[in-house]
Amino acid sequence: MAGGKLSARQKMINLMYLVFIAMLALNMSKEVLTAFGLMTEKLEDSTKLTADRNTAFLESLATKAAEAPEKFKELNDNANQIKKLTSDFYTYIDGLKTGAITDGKLEIDPKTGKLPFEIMDKPDHFDEKFFIGDKLKDEGQQFLDNITKFRDGVVALIGDDYKEIAKDVTNEFALADVENKDGNVLSWIDYHYKGFPLVASMTNLTQLQADARNTESKVLSAMLAGKQTLELSMSNYTTLLETPKSAYFNGERFDGEIVLGRKDSSTRPNKVELTLDGRKLTDKEYTIEDGKVKLNVSSGRPGEHKIKGTLIFTQDGVDTPVEVDQKFATIPKPNAATISADKMNVVYRGVTNPMTISFAGIPDNKVTASGTGLSKGSGVGKYNMNPGQGREVTIRVSGKLPDGQPVSDNRTFRIKGIPKPTGTIRGEDGSVKMQRNALEISTVGAKLEDFDFDLPLKISGFKFKVLGQPTISVSGSKLNARAKAALRKAKRGSSVQIFDINAKIKGNSSYLLKKVSPVIIELTN
Repeated sequence: MAGGKLSARQKMINLMYLVFIAMLALNMSKEVLTAFGLMTEKLEDSTKLTADRNTAFLESLATKAAEAPEKFKELNDNANQIKKLTSDFYTYIDGLKTGAITDGKLEIDPKTGKLPFEIMDKPDHFDEKFFIGDKLKDEGQQFLDNITKFRDGVVALIGDDYKEIAKDVTNEFALADVENKDGNVLSWIDYHYKGFPLVASMTNLTQLQADARNTESKVLSAMLAGKQTLELSMSNYTTLLETPKSAYFNGERFDGEIVLGRKDSSTRPNKVELTLDGRKLTDKEYTIEDGKVKLNVSSGRPGEHKIKGTLIFTQDGVDTPVEVDQKFATIPKPNAATISADKMNVVYRGVTNPMTISFAGIPDNKVTASGTGLSKGSGVGKYNMNPGQGREVTIRVSGKLPDGQPVSDNRTFRIKGIPKPTGTIRGEDGSVKMQRNALEISTVGAKLEDFDFDLPLKISGFKFKVLGQPTISVSGSKLNARAKAALRKAKRGSSVQIFDINAKIKGNSSYLLKKVSPVIIELTN
């Protein structure tokens, strides 16, 4: 990454790019792609909160400007200009993201409300939009121009009044060339966007939007109240998530609450009394940073863990206790992947297809499965599928969570017929060399090659043809007297045919198999 003094944000982005580069050298898993998608969603949620806060600031300032225009009109006008610069830039980036979704024909899953992050692994969209070979396209230059317009517009507007903020904006939206790990100097846009998966580029664009909203927030805060108010403003607060329980099932209503927590180095408890699962924590197991008590303990065994105790603050000589009652969940570290062949979700008509059906976290007696041809088998989660007509069958599964909440899912399987059987003589198929006397006593059969089921077939008859002799119909699986007589008239080295083999499934004679392939026998004597 580039040398020199870096901001905290740039360090974070550089770290993210190191992850990107490492993953590009490997086969990027669906979990990693989903992780970046979730990162984008969190950035978008955070940016929305910042935008709402900025709107509230502007509304308050507009009220002051209406009440005392001689004091606040100029300030209100400047704030609205900052707002317009930010909104124009935000809308432009939004258009880039929307275009990527549209061009990639990506659709939001109606169940989860999320984009298909696991397939957003190609860099084609922004590579083709911004670059042509090693050169920059007009759209790429337009992207850089919009960043420059926002940055320079904000700096020009705040001028010398807020030098520190102007410096931060300049650094945060700098477009200088970057030296990569190999010592090669790349343009900013090459280094950050060329060759990256779509989901990564979407995260980067969302980060630009978040930075723009945060810049707007910092400028508005400074304009509204100066340095003293800025120190006491919302920039010294963070959002905390409070939930009544530590884990939720997929699709369950999430009833968490977002609250504000102050992060201030001067806000320190005078005494910390905490326990983890009833065990008292020592002063080596936590640190106090920016008013927060940061725990440094093992996550422990899988399951729910409880943190209880008291933070004591001394105010005017009086101890004020703040009760702590929190919990967190530890889950087992993943050590196995879920792997499935998407094209193999098939059941076969004419046979009993064994199936195992379960719902994670729900006992078998609370799970119900239904589908045309599906019946309960013997054993936990065991079912049998005997599909009927049609091309597909859908199996629907429902269950009840421990709290009584119903859940459901379904899976569609393709229905395929039993493949075409292959005719055999003496267990051999295709073209076979055989002595005449051996053929007379050999058994005609049929087999299903490379079929997943061990399906026995019964032969009820076939036709036998010797060159120059009439075709003979035979009942059963061996040559009859007429066929043997015709065989004796065949010349040495000639070929005889066994065809129109009538095969049935043992135990299921009603199923009509496909036509059995014939057998050709070359007589060796």
